[in-house]
Amino acid sequence: MRTDPPARAPSRPTRTLGVDLASDPARTGYAVIAWGPAGAAVEAAGVGADDAAILARHAACDATGIDAPFGWPVDFLDFVARHGHPPTAPPAPPPGWGPPLRDRLRFRATDRVVRGITGRWPLSASSDLIAVPMFRCLGLLAAMGVADRSGDGRVFETYPAVALARWGLTDAGYKGKARRDRLAALVETLRARCPWLAVPREIDALMRSKDDAFDAVAAAIIARIAWLDARDPTAGWTDRPDADQRAAARSEGWIILPAADALDRLGDAPAG
Repeated sequence: MRTDPPARAPSRPTRTLGVDLASDPARTGYAVIAWGPAGAAVEAAGVGADDAAILARHAACDATGIDAPFGWPVDFLDFVARHGHPPTAPPAPPPGWGPPLRDRLRFRATDRVVRGITGRWPLSASSDLIAVPMFRCLGLLAAMGVADRSGDGRVFETYPAVALARWGLTDAGYKGKARRDRLAALVETLRARCPWLAVPREIDALMRSKDDAFDAVAAAIIARIAWLDARDPTAGWTDRPDADQRAAARSEGWIILPAADALDRLGDAPAG
């Protein structure tokens, strides 16, 4: 007697979480995108998330992209270790002060790569206010079990403004209430470039009015690109740290730099 093979259970979609991390949970944006064979859809998005909410959403997703620095420059850490306490013996002569030393203390290896691409320095994790959300980020990374801050295959540092510039979407500021027209135009442009991405009406409206929500959606898209790159490093989805940058990136973090064509390739990427 012939028996039919059991029906295969449909594979669940891959989900990515994007977090626009602020020091204040009330201003922290989040977004979850589900990626399936018929396209992708923004399942949830909002502004306002404490650490417990972020960790719960992270646990339910396959990859997480966080818009915040993942670490300090290694030269800055060495500098603090040498000068953080009064010396008990005559100190070694300090290195000569000047722009080269100043920039080594302020910027990471990944920041120098970003500057080479955009012509602008990212905010400094050691000397700008971005360090405050980074304090929060480090606690989240510890709770997530991240040991390799350069991208451990599941948790990635994102920088939506740089990714958008690489994709040719904007070179103008879009943050703040005074720039909502620019933000709304940017949402329109992103959606036109991503016909495979379904966005519920209420989330579309939120993205147009809150740049924290928009950046979280962008971080979730970047997390998908990084997740695909981790599974096939030969596919050219991102710019990876080279051998000289790798050791520092494991400690300092590494901003995911999607390829210029990565956004357009996502519609044809495998669902799993």
